[in-house]
Amino acid sequence: MIRIVLPTDFSKNAWNAIIYAFSIFKDVECEFVILNAYQVGASGLSTKMGGANDTRLFRLMKEQSERELQEVLEKVVEIDTDPKHHFKTLSVADHLINAVGKTVYNKEIDYIIMGTKGATGLKEVFMGSNTYKIINEIDFCPVIAVPEEYNVKDSIGDILLATGYEHVFETYELHPLLKLAQLYNSEIWVTYAGNPDGLTPSQIESKDTLEKHLLGTRHKFLEVEKGSSIQSAIQKTVEESKGVDMVAMINYAHGFFEKLTHEAVIKKVSFNTQVPFLVVHLFE
Repeated sequence: MIRIVLPTDFSKNAWNAIIYAFSIFKDVECEFVILNAYQVGASGLSTKMGGANDTRLFRLMKEQSERELQEVLEKVVEIDTDPKHHFKTLSVADHLINAVGKTVYNKEIDYIIMGTKGATGLKEVFMGSNTYKIINEIDFCPVIAVPEEYNVKDSIGDILLATGYEHVFETYELHPLLKLAQLYNSEIWVTYAGNPDGLTPSQIESKDTLEKHLLGTRHKFLEVEKGSSIQSAIQKTVEESKGVDMVAMINYAHGFFEKLTHEAVIKKVSFNTQVPFLVVHLFE
């Protein structure tokens, strides 16, 4: 069974990511954990009245979180009748990053799927910066970030894997990507945004090893014009190739792209992607 956590702030964007998760894992045995995290900040008052106000606010937020999660669950059960899909809700009094991290660890989660931006105000902050924080800080679980305006499809076409060939991959490191590709017989486009004639011996070894791991999966290798930035090169490839339904990258502590260009590629892609963005973390 695949286990997926779906963080929500009850925005339209969060709901879109939930629908996306149900869609791409249709007919797959899955447990979905719909999670809402809430916090009460310290009032700054040391009086009994201040403590009482915090306690009352905490209780109200807890009740609201549980009520809205129940409403989401009722909608979910109504629209997703897949007998292989199982649902749980989780209301957690904690910072979102901690809540998701603990859930991933305790429930052996395989994927985190969430939106990249919300509507306005606080929800925009939640679904924008917090998605990137989760990508950056929860480095033990793959994350799929779903753009706000993405029209959910019932399959995954081509997957663009952007890499600098900076690591000799093990099979298990590629598993989250290969699993998705195999579900839909997707073609993986291995995209290198550097100089194709300037590969080092270790990069050549990485490319050769990657090709061996992809033997059972439809794939092709292509170089793209780096242009003004790697992120813009990725975006241009997606725009020009209507078949690309996902961008994937491997997250390194100090990745090749960052060393080469000082460009925070993963951060830029997570905020600007037009298609779902899969980030798989490197196990070191």
